Amino acid sequence: MLDGPSCPPKSGGPAKQLVILLHGIGADGNDLMGLAPFYQSVLPDAAFIAPNAPFPCDMAPFGYQWFSLQNMQADTRLKGAQHAAPMLDAFIDAQMEHHGLTEEKTIVLGFSQGAMMALHVGLRREKTLAGLISHSGILVGEQLLATEIASRPPVLLTHGAIDDVLPAAALPIALAALKSAGVPVEAHEIPGLGHGIDEQTIRLDLRFLLDVFPAAGANG
Repeated sequence: MLDGPSCPPKSGGPAKQLVILLHGIGADGNDLMGLAPFYQSVLPDAAFIAPNAPFPCDMAPFGYQWFSLQNMQADTRLKGAQHAAPMLDAFIDAQMEHHGLTEEKTIVLGFSQGAMMALHVGLRREKTLAGLISHSGILVGEQLLATEIASRPPVLLTHGAIDDVLPAAALPIALAALKSAGVPVEAHEIPGLGHGIDEQTIRLDLRFLLDVFPAAGANG
């Protein structure tokens, strides 16, 4: 079972929402937990958890990976995502059970390789999650989405315009495939941003979180 750093609700009460944060290759769960204080400003009743990916990174002497990216071919990414998917699926189920929450109260956010996993798994779950957020990612196996999609949660896609790790050209490809599959999706290319998350990205996240959890904003 996956595990990683977590943060309880800022309100001090039981969790009313769950946000699962998926890091990129060579990092660990701590990499994205720094986002939690920003999100707590609109989701004070949310629990946050950022699991370490299941495998040691094979491109550095530290960190973890969801699958190897030494070969960046599309079919290699697809096989890697398919292999890691059951582990992430089980983790999502376990976290919802732990907090006594359902899919409609659960968001999955991923960065880079974590974004690949968020989209791959989130769109293939039978019950619809509250939303998916993909930062600087790729829609893996987009040609299979039409036949494999099982649910259509709202999706937020962002990508840095000057990303030199995963080019921003991945953004319109993902947008077109998601729209074609009937997924409610919005996409934003962030000017001047490389492979990362900046203030504009976080502002988009906050608005998206309030859109999918409107009651949280009303109570906040």
